[in-house]
Amino acid sequence: MLPIEQFALKGAAQSCERYGNGHINETYLVTCPSARYILQKINTNVFKKPDELMQNIASVLRHQRSRVSDPRGCMALVPTRDGASWYQDESGAYRCYDFVEGTICLDRAESEADFAESGAGFGAFQRMLADFPAHTLHETIPHFHDTPDRYRIFKEVVAADALGRVCEAHREIDFALAHEKDAAALMEAGLPLRVTHNDTKLNNVLLDAQTRKALCVIDLDTVMPGFAANDFGDSIRFGASTAAEDETDLSKVTMSLDLYAAFTRAFLGACSLTQPEIELLPMGAKLMTLECGVRFLTDYLQGDTYFRVHRPGHNLDRARTQFKLVADMETKWAEMARITKNGGK
Repeated sequence: MLPIEQFALKGAAQSCERYGNGHINETYLVTCPSARYILQKINTNVFKKPDELMQNIASVLRHQRSRVSDPRGCMALVPTRDGASWYQDESGAYRCYDFVEGTICLDRAESEADFAESGAGFGAFQRMLADFPAHTLHETIPHFHDTPDRYRIFKEVVAADALGRVCEAHREIDFALAHEKDAAALMEAGLPLRVTHNDTKLNNVLLDAQTRKALCVIDLDTVMPGFAANDFGDSIRFGASTAAEDETDLSKVTMSLDLYAAFTRAFLGACSLTQPEIELLPMGAKLMTLECGVRFLTDYLQGDTYFRVHRPGHNLDRARTQFKLVADMETKWAEMARITKNGGK
């Protein structure tokens, strides 16, 4: 049984049904006579310290709340009946949010404007939290965007070759190793530490259903201290690609400069970054794509233990798309730099 009654809802729950297509937490839509809510069971196999996770979320949302004019502009935690931000019993750890009414959530952009709005949403997220003390946040997943550490693990897995899969991935391994020189580019650049979302896909920005404008950034589980280029880069990695993340025909996989420009223009228009941060945004795109490819490849060599797979070689296919994107970015590097310098124009 879900502990719905432990939260301070407006009336008794009339229904509780699975909701959305997230892969980490269990999400439910709870309907009461006069309100709807999102109830989530936190995956404590991934987020091993739910108390620290919820401290991050509660403090970030308090900061955001004072900076939005539309109450739907940031999520609102529903307290437990004891006034806590989350609840735990022998069945697990739970939290509850007000349902953000009048919004839509897109898994893929239906137009260039949709992708640009995700840039506006994540840029506004940066702006609202620019004066938040990022160093006070907990690392909910340690070393999440520590690319040199991702390489350390990758090389250990290659050396062990526990499943004998290295022979099937020589080209991909060689590509990854040839790009290791870029791994610490952001970490060694002396960039300011900011509050970063770290999962900046389009479906983590709710759009107003009527205006189709960015309204609310959701899924704050991986909010941690980091670099603005990480968030920018992960958006480009996923949203500016011309093909699916697991496309097997690599001729279809490119990075769209038009989508890159649209996102850059909206992102920079919504936040204020330092000049060194802006100059390193293209590197953020390249590095987040490279890091993701290394993670997919590592998981393939380990036996597909982290990312869910639906066919043999699925993670290897994913790694190949990411590395193709990196290679394509390198052919467009000068233009990416020009677009970034000109604010996305």
